Amino acid sequence: MDMSKRGLTVHFCDGGKLSIEFPAQTPNEMAALLKLEEVLKQRQIIATVDGAVLVIPFDNIKYIQASPAPSRLPGYAILGAAVSD
Repeated sequence: MDMSKRGLTVHFCDGGKLSIEFPAQTPNEMAALLKLEEVLKQRQIIATVDGAVLVIPFDNIKYIQASPAPSRLPGYAILGAAVSD
């Protein structure tokens, strides 16, 4: 993936998923952290896709995978983790 592009995969509670790709949304990592904190506070993801708006409430989300990982995350983030079954 081009480093100026970002990807987000939303995994839903029903087993479905939605992947979107988008350009960088903020001018720097600090602004990205503030945007992340705002999304968590609002408990929904809003994105414009092909001229339409998608509103994804957190109530339907199992987890969200975003890439590339930002270099700045909230202080409570676990760093260097691996997923296992």
